[in-house]
Amino acid sequence: MLEKLEKTILTLSFDTLSKDRKEVLQPLIDYIQEKVNRQEKIRLNFICTHNSRRSHLSQIWAQAMAFYYEISNVNCFSAGTEATALFYMVAETLKKQGFEYEKLVDATNPVYAIKFDVNEPPVIAFSKTLQHTFNPISNFAAVMTCSSANEACPFVSGAEKRFSIQYEDPKKFDNTDEMEQGYWDKSIEIATEMAYVFSKIQNGK
Repeated sequence: MLEKLEKTILTLSFDTLSKDRKEVLQPLIDYIQEKVNRQEKIRLNFICTHNSRRSHLSQIWAQAMAFYYEISNVNCFSAGTEATALFYMVAETLKKQGFEYEKLVDATNPVYAIKFDVNEPPVIAFSKTLQHTFNPISNFAAVMTCSSANEACPFVSGAEKRFSIQYEDPKKFDNTDEMEQGYWDKSIEIATEMAYVFSKIQNGK
């Protein structure tokens, strides 16, 4: 784990999670635990409308936390009901929190390689739809991270399980004095919940 990133993880506190929120996360914990027990691959696809903010934060933090808590055979993905672009503030916020990234393609829909460990492959992050070849077509869990995607996709083709773990959109902070702090806080909120999920998996760290 990258040193600065590990320091950020060590600041996270599960005390910030309410009982209600833990109940929301429990079905996802149960799903992952069942996969671990069966020694099956774990594929988590985090889905939001534009695949630009919350779904990427969830994907990247989930992949990092699976590694941190030593849960193997975890592959995390993200998708939108439409493709736009990974919002630059997401990448910048993750960098400040300890991830490292390289922009592989500088375009309207840029492609980032985001690393959480020097010896692990990076998360390749860019905006894409569910049908994109980067995403699995079967045997995965669909994790809905926003209400509009949850409503727009009552059925996710190929998903064996579907979970609604919704977050408020940090987009509301765009072009305001609270933008940097707003994205920081949202990233930490998602990081805390993904850490909580993987910390509960037996055979972990």
